[in-house]
Amino acid sequence: MPHPSEPNPGNTNHDQNFKELISTFFLEFLELFVPELAEAVDPDSIRFLPQEYFADLVGGDEKIVDLLVEVKLAGEDTTFLFHIEAQSYRDSQIARRMFYYLARLHQNYVKNIYPIVIFSFDYPYRAESNLFEIEFPHLKVLEFRFQAIQLNQLNWRDYLDRPNPVAAALMAKMKVAKRDRPQVKAECLRLLVTLKLDPAKTRLISKFVDTYLRLNAQEEQRFQAEIDRLGVAEKEAVMQLTTSWEEKGIEKGIEKERRSLISLLLNQKFGQLPASLQDRIASLSLDQLTTLATSLLTFNSLDDLITWLEQHSI
Repeated sequence: MPHPSEPNPGNTNHDQNFKELISTFFLEFLELFVPELAEAVDPDSIRFLPQEYFADLVGGDEKIVDLLVEVKLAGEDTTFLFHIEAQSYRDSQIARRMFYYLARLHQNYVKNIYPIVIFSFDYPYRAESNLFEIEFPHLKVLEFRFQAIQLNQLNWRDYLDRPNPVAAALMAKMKVAKRDRPQVKAECLRLLVTLKLDPAKTRLISKFVDTYLRLNAQEEQRFQAEIDRLGVAEKEAVMQLTTSWEEKGIEKGIEKERRSLISLLLNQKFGQLPASLQDRIASLSLDQLTTLATSLLTFNSLDDLITWLEQHSI
């Protein structure tokens, strides 16, 4: 469940978005935020470990560690772990939680662990603590720290000229004045097209940017004005990205309307369909739905629908 302080309502899966981004561009993520270690990591050693499930001793729920990555430094045989948490809402107990996770992970793997939290909430703006300590007047028992990356403390302008796909994505979640939102979106996409990534990675980042920089009609006009200021090649590449978004949105809208219409017509003709038939219809492509919309007018019984599905389902 989203935390009450989470500023981005709706069904956005923030944890999944960030995990997908960081796991796809893990080394680039390190280069952007932990450059000293990134230079020393052996790229061939990077291995993503299975999800770890812990009882959350702070909140009482079960907790899944977001990302756990095993690496080794170039020229060394010993591996260590990066533990990365994507935190989309403020949690006053995050330092304590991170210490508990570190203790459990160290117990399970007996390896050194480099903990990182990437704070992605829009507010509050105050810096989050990255320290958990246990101390007495005569003895400091524990001083635990993690690497804190708080996006709303970072200025997006500082990342404009960083040829890094993670920068192209995360500028969308950095400290952005409301008036700058159209410009930031344009700059994210400008940087993205200069990286010349493969289509799948380009879509991942463009989707991330579009998720977190949804513009209203007035902002869209300013966004187009920003795009018009780009060079010819960059403008063309960015326009191809935005056209792709529009086409996908239109296609999804058509598909949704068609599925709703077919469902209504079938229910009127045969009553509530069995769940097994509903599932088979849900798996049809847009072209198959178009064909079904025409064919169902000739159906006299539920058997006709079943026969049609057997002939047309993949």
